[in-house]
Amino acid sequence: MKTTKNILVLALAVIMVLSAFWACGKEESEAQSNTESNSNAATGTDESGTDETVIRIGGLKGPTTMGLVKLMHDFESDNAVCNYNFKVEAAADAITPLLIKGDLDMVAIPANVASVLYNKTNGGVQVLGINTLGVLYIVERGLSIESIADLKGKTIYATGKGTTPEYSLRYILSQNGIDPDKDVEIVWKTEANEVVAQLANTEGGVAMLPQPYVTVAQSKINDLEIVLNLNNEWDAADENTSMVTGVTIVRKEFAEAHPELIEAFLTEYKASAEFIVANPAEAAPWVEEKIGVKAAIAEKAIPYCNISLITGADMKAKLGGYLSVLFEQNPQSIGGKLPADDFYYEA
Repeated sequence: MKTTKNILVLALAVIMVLSAFWACGKEESEAQSNTESNSNAATGTDESGTDETVIRIGGLKGPTTMGLVKLMHDFESDNAVCNYNFKVEAAADAITPLLIKGDLDMVAIPANVASVLYNKTNGGVQVLGINTLGVLYIVERGLSIESIADLKGKTIYATGKGTTPEYSLRYILSQNGIDPDKDVEIVWKTEANEVVAQLANTEGGVAMLPQPYVTVAQSKINDLEIVLNLNNEWDAADENTSMVTGVTIVRKEFAEAHPELIEAFLTEYKASAEFIVANPAEAAPWVEEKIGVKAAIAEKAIPYCNISLITGADMKAKLGGYLSVLFEQNPQSIGGKLPADDFYYEA
């Protein structure tokens, strides 16, 4: 009887020990599972390994952000592949500091500003693609101008003194044998609205304006016509480069951490830009809602905004050539020096 009792005690002890081991094993397994789950949340991945990171994008209220509005609409409608957070401002200096601080991952900004940021951050940003080619036009109340040569002796009203519109105009004039300091008179205004007001009071007036302000001006001045597309004039003057208005850049650190996410974004971005160009009437209300350009103006302006998404070697050739032209006119316009090859994102 005593032997039986001892056996029962021993068996009970074994069961207790095994139970303890089982419990410890379960807790360790749960702890490991929780650790993996927390790790996935921190890196923005789900259990399947899909990158769930939110792409934080800043843009400006103008053509450089128009190509994104379909993507904005798709994301709000749960039809986008990636996760996004969009921030649209009126001026570049409202979003570029956020990129530098790491509060934004990408921004759509003027091409020369992208180069300035590259130099300022010691190569901390990369350009993903050209989002807008030239948007500058020569407009006239009348039809006396048929070529750049016809600008000789004219007074040209414009905005953008000391910035890329001035450098672009001076370059195109010079390439066509016109001295911008002697052969024409360029009257610089602070805002596009001032140019429009001047044109309204100047019979036969000539001006250089960007879209969508050209369309705004035409809505107010009945006889105002587009006589020269400076995007085309640049191409005719130098077939190896192109006029570039805007680009989309990314923090290099973000691009290196999320290469597959970048590729997915570029695919969605390209589809968005192509849709905007092909369907201005449908896109116009989104442009008004997202970036503040009235739908009626946006619908008419989109075909003239040269919205695009140019990446890879083509991007590098066009943008590199454009920055070289700006550098020759004013090195500080691109941050003092031309960006190195790592400025151009490669998949």
